[in-house]
Amino acid sequence: MAKQKTKFCCQECGYESPKWLGKCPGCQAWNTLIEELETIKPQMTHSSLHTKEKAISIINIKSGEEQRILTGNNELNRVLGGGLVPGSLLLVGGDPGIGKSTLLLQTSHDLTQVGKKVLYISGEESIRQTKLRADRLNASSEMLYVLCETNLEQIEAAIDEVQPDFVVIDSIQTVYHPAISSAPGSVSQVRECTSHFMRIAKIKGIATVLVGHVTKEGAIAGPRMLEHMVDCVLYFEGERHHSYRLLRAVKNRFGSTNEIGIFEMRETGLVEVSNPSELFLSERSLGVAGSTVVASMEGTRPVLVEIQALVSSTNFPSPRRMATGIDHNRLSLIIAVLEKRMGMFLQTQDAYVNVAGGIKLDEPAVDLAIAVCIASSLRDQPTQPYDVVFGEVGLTGEVRGVSRVDQRVKEAEKLGFRRVIVPEKSLKGWTPPSGIEVIGVNTVAEALKAALG
Repeated sequence: MAKQKTKFCCQECGYESPKWLGKCPGCQAWNTLIEELETIKPQMTHSSLHTKEKAISIINIKSGEEQRILTGNNELNRVLGGGLVPGSLLLVGGDPGIGKSTLLLQTSHDLTQVGKKVLYISGEESIRQTKLRADRLNASSEMLYVLCETNLEQIEAAIDEVQPDFVVIDSIQTVYHPAISSAPGSVSQVRECTSHFMRIAKIKGIATVLVGHVTKEGAIAGPRMLEHMVDCVLYFEGERHHSYRLLRAVKNRFGSTNEIGIFEMRETGLVEVSNPSELFLSERSLGVAGSTVVASMEGTRPVLVEIQALVSSTNFPSPRRMATGIDHNRLSLIIAVLEKRMGMFLQTQDAYVNVAGGIKLDEPAVDLAIAVCIASSLRDQPTQPYDVVFGEVGLTGEVRGVSRVDQRVKEAEKLGFRRVIVPEKSLKGWTPPSGIEVIGVNTVAEALKAALG
């Protein structure tokens, strides 16, 4: 007979304890241990996925670039590093209603257009609901198979029957293993089901995508072990008040993690945004103090984004420093440089810095644009409307060089900007284009003089 035992499992890291604890010893989180009833069967079902492989010398292994499957979506191919890798396991997370199912259903339809067989397994919606979404997205194809199932053994049987090239599991929190008595979505179920899908993907060479729920903090629900097991982790994010969405890779064994894909949500589904700079600068106001355009690199693609700053006097002893889209500590550092090196008195001024459009910038090349924005708002003096500023600011007030200056300048020229203020050290080794004026600066004082006069 099957034996049962009670254990307490942390929903954050998967730590198991025979008794309840208020604080998890594994991840130091409070009130995360949940009681689970585990059933241990004397004889587990023999899996057909067991293989007998022998260890071989690495010299005898044939090398070569893995043949990728192009999805028909250029933005998704960019984030994945050039397309889907057969046998890879991907995890896609995002807020409810952000468009995860829409993106994967459109991707499934695109793959069927190149002769790939796709199995879309939905554990949250019925077949009829999936059909309604497919009709709205115009994503119907004979090569697209849909199944509403949450039992892992039934899903495996369907994969053996259909023999697909691409499988979507929507979502992993709804799938359960019959041999485990804990509820679907628990740490034991998610860990076991993900491990099972990983073996299916690796042995049969099927590219598999798992959709994961997110917590209120924005992280993917379940133990952190889940992200270590998969090959690629994608976050689908965006503001509810904006129509565009960002697809970002935080882990990718087959490509870069610096690339982002930008989509616009419409009634007919997600549409690729080929030129994100025009999108982020579409609502920009000209001739306003505290506004500057910066050229930021998102992976291999330059993106022009507007940075806004508002500096206002305060009666409180501690002025506020608020940053949206950039690192708060970086803002405090730049304000300290402006006070110490430029003589600006900001101790009685509140400073608010925002990256227009909701995008997040984390590279040091945006430092100089932030400094110009703050100085422009403090002096109430607008910058030149057709200037682009970028460069890293050091603690001594110097402007350090940044990478890929030529790509940033070409993007600014393509969008009609007339001047670019760049670090002097970054002007070596390339020839600036003739249609735009490039100004090299060595210090923050030189940059403020060039931008504000």
